[in-house]
Amino acid sequence: MQLIDSHCHLDADEFDLDRDAVLSRAQAAGVGMQIVPAVTAASWPKLKQTCAAASGLHPAYGLHPMFLSEHRPEHLAQLREWVEREAPVAIGECGLDFFVEGLDADSQRHYFQGQLELAREFQLPLVVHARRAVDEVIQRIRRTGRLRGVVHSFSGSPEQARQLWDQGFLIGLGGPLTYPRANRLRTLVTQMPLEFLLLETDAPDQPDAGIRGQRNEPARLLDIAQTVAELRGQPIEEVAAQTTANARRLFAL
Repeated sequence: MQLIDSHCHLDADEFDLDRDAVLSRAQAAGVGMQIVPAVTAASWPKLKQTCAAASGLHPAYGLHPMFLSEHRPEHLAQLREWVEREAPVAIGECGLDFFVEGLDADSQRHYFQGQLELAREFQLPLVVHARRAVDEVIQRIRRTGRLRGVVHSFSGSPEQARQLWDQGFLIGLGGPLTYPRANRLRTLVTQMPLEFLLLETDAPDQPDAGIRGQRNEPARLLDIAQTVAELRGQPIEEVAAQTTANARRLFAL
């Protein structure tokens, strides 16, 4: 049984002391591949080095909306150069965050739109962050056109999920799904077509219920897959096979 972590920040400083051990635990849990998205231009070289140092790690380069203070207008031009030279599997992490106070909405839109257009030009999927911004993300995806990707850590409604599927986007679900009170997410995962689902950890963030308050890591993807299987009443092998196929298809793995 093979799993793909569609969203893991394995280049994060939190893993600097034991990254090899984290990778070993992931592989032992059946997590053979990981998509490692960037957050700032300054992080791209370390991310590249991290992914080159181990098999099964696939980089995505982008500019995360929560790190707006670190972005500069010239970073979009630099991103184009990185994408052209490095041939990543996706552009991201990018998107909009209207939850965190103090993040200028218009600046977020500028960087997000620039990355949407790069993804369309290079025919690459997007790894999208959308917190309290799902409607606008859908509108921008639709308006830009000819895009595909994943909205990770999805927290929207079933109707918003359907609109994303219609636009060629999948949804990523991870640790939050494992909490008993996550009623909307748990209902969604029981009812949605499995071909639109990606599994993710978002490690080192968003720990599942079994490690609440601790550092998250990609080996925990097995617990997330088990939760999906239990909620859907399906064998975990079916969940693993379909979500792995979904990730392979989207990221051309």
